[in-house]
Order: sequence, then structure tokens, then C-alpha cells
Amino acid sequence: METRGFGALFDMERTNSEEILDSNACPPTEIEVSLRDMCRINRWFGGIATTRKLIERVAAVTGKKQFSLLEVAAGFGELPRAAGRELAAKGITPDITDLDRAPTHLQRNHRGLVADALALPFRDGSFDLVSCSLFAHHLEPSELARFAGEASRVSRCALLINDLIRHPLHLALVYAGFPLMRSYVSRIDGVASVRRSYTPEEMRNMLADGTKPSRKIEISQHYLFRMGAIVWA
Repeated sequence: METRGFGALFDMERTNSEEILDSNACPPTEIEVSLRDMCRINRWFGGIATTRKLIERVAAVTGKKQFSLLEVAAGFGELPRAAGRELAAKGITPDITDLDRAPTHLQRNHRGLVADALALPFRDGSFDLVSCSLFAHHLEPSELARFAGEASRVSRCALLINDLIRHPLHLALVYAGFPLMRSYVSRIDGVASVRRSYTPEEMRNMLADGTKPSRKIEISQHYLFRMGAIVWA
């Protein structure tokens, strides 16, 4: 009889399904409400703190205080700007450009453009940092490796990834949090996001596949099943 270790009791196989917010069928009103839900979730449950800590880490290693930052799959672009407001107390200033595949996701009062994250329309080393939040799990392993290569090409200092950790307890917390979500899209996509997200070990392997062997990769775990990854230039 096979004996499974204690850790195996918490194994959760990755399942991939398209999220409604990614599709062309999502009604504009639901896009607005769902993105607002995402902003609140990032504020309350570790999203902003994770990006802030990643930028603080780069600042500590490089000694830089000002960074040009490309936020990929930016949506409303609220997360890096909220992190920037918190970083201001330490004299760290990110100058942010938003990028998203959908023009309806971008805020008009932010500097941004519509483009494909897997084929970034920039020259090598165009930004100090390339960052993304809650985007990596939308990509299949080969796509994530491709994105890591593109983002590393464009960044002078580092690629920063802020994403979810796949875990059954995390999935249970999403179901428990349904009352906090105003959009049905947020509830359905929240479940899909956890199911299709990666573990830290999987993330490290995929980033290593997508970048040069000489690049150093750091993976960190943060509050409430958040993962941070830094791919150094």
C-alpha cells in the first residue's frame, strides 16, 4: 500500500480554464466592477504589500531610489501606484507606465498603451523594472517562460512577478470571500485563478526555462498565499 507524506495531503493539481475577464464576452459594466473588486482584494489581502516588498528588495540591492516601471496586464494600474505611495516614505519613486491587451482595462488618466505581453514593443533595457500582478497564472508554462524572456529583455534591473500560490486552503478562502465580491465575474474568476495558479517551485522552474542561465531568480512567499518572484537582469 502506498503511503503519502503529510505534504501530499495538500497537493492540488493545476487546472486551466479561461477567466471571464479575459474573454471578449465580459460586459463592460462587469469589467468595471470586477476590476474594482480586484483593487480592494489587493489592498486588503497582501497584493500591494507584495509589490512594495519586491521593489524595496531591488532598491536595497541596487541602491537606486527612482525606477522607471512597466506594469504589464495593468488593468486599472492601481496596485503599483498604491505601492509607490507607501514607498514614498522611504524615498523610493516608481515612474509607472501601464500596458494591457484590452483598452477597456486601462485608466485614461494614466500613461499606458495596448500591447501583447508576449511581444513587448520596446527596445532592450527600456525600463528599470517590468512588473506584473495576478497575470502569471493566466499563462501556460511555455507562455510564462516566453513572457519571462521578453520582460527580462526589456528590464535593466529586474522582472517582478506578484501572483497567487495554488493551495486548497487558498481556494477555500476564495469561496469564503464571495460576500466581499460585488461582481459575479470576480467570484467565478477568483476560483479559476487559484486553480490555475502555480506553486513557488513551479514558478522558479518556468522562469529559469525562459531566461538566461546566468540570471538569478528569487522566490518569496507573502501574506495570504501571495508569491513574489524577482528575475534579476
